[in-house]
Amino acid sequence: MGGLKSRELIVMAGVGVATLIAGVAHYSGWEPLLAFSVATVALAGLAWIVSFATEQVGERLGPAATGVLQSTLGNLPEFFVVVFALSAGKTVVAQTSIVGSILANALLVLGLCIIAGALVGEGRVMRFHPRLPNDTATLLQLSVFIIALVGIALTTHEGAAGHLTAVSVVAAICLLVVYVAWLVPYIRSGGDHAATIAPRVGVPLAAVLLLAAGAGAAFVSEWFVDALTPAMDALGVSEAFAGLVIVAIAGNAVENAVGVVLAAKGQSDLAISVVKNSVAQISTFLFPALVLVSLFFSTTLTFALSPLLIAALVVTALAVWQITGDGEAAIFEGLALIALYVGVATIEIFAA
Repeated sequence: MGGLKSRELIVMAGVGVATLIAGVAHYSGWEPLLAFSVATVALAGLAWIVSFATEQVGERLGPAATGVLQSTLGNLPEFFVVVFALSAGKTVVAQTSIVGSILANALLVLGLCIIAGALVGEGRVMRFHPRLPNDTATLLQLSVFIIALVGIALTTHEGAAGHLTAVSVVAAICLLVVYVAWLVPYIRSGGDHAATIAPRVGVPLAAVLLLAAGAGAAFVSEWFVDALTPAMDALGVSEAFAGLVIVAIAGNAVENAVGVVLAAKGQSDLAISVVKNSVAQISTFLFPALVLVSLFFSTTLTFALSPLLIAALVVTALAVWQITGDGEAAIFEGLALIALYVGVATIEIFAA
């Protein structure tokens, strides 16, 4: 099949088998924890296929457009998970999976990316152009600022607390406008950087892979959400932890692991583009877009989060800006980001 390597064919075949088994587990009433585990593997595998296919298409477009395209299509599994969670009335899972995706990518994946890039960089330092990190830090801070305002309004019982849906809708529209205003000139500014690596897969095959993986993600996401609550009950963990860690990593962080691979190959700018585009897009595009989409469900999504998650997002926004704003990062800074992620996940376990 075109330029696919044997290991890639094996992985794709394995994903297909896992998806089929996940369907059998769902419709045959398998034990919840087993059904959830199979659906998790299938969802992560489908996310990888989406990532691979968009990378092949993006190699014709340059780093800027590649990062945007990969982030946009790579968020499909996350989008479906949240939609099905909302349709099932699982607001906690919907909110925490989005926040978890931001934290997983901005802390865990970016931290691993920095470590991998620094290990092969001159002087054990990963170096990259600072514009994208600074832009995405601004977008993340904007989103976090709005979330913090809504959270404060809720906890202080101000008048706005009685109109959370309306406030969230207005905030979502503002975030989407700002994101588009940043996105268009950013893609244009990167249009002159031609790809230096010839893609191994043609556009038709990449489109087929995207279509198949997107359709598969839609089905698996529903099975995943259905098995989530009974599986978490069996494990004795909360839905908040499941959304913050398990759902976020399965639906989003896995596909962004390509950033770590790129960093290890010395392609620092493309690695940072992939990871930080995902952070910016989740916080200022996916989250607000889902707030608007939720208006069609009986359960609406808002920006009102728990104090713990608000604090985690504020610290994350500051840490990401501090570490990547100067265009270089050392190994200890990557470890610092990972430590923050582990700390948040650990606190969430015992907070339940």
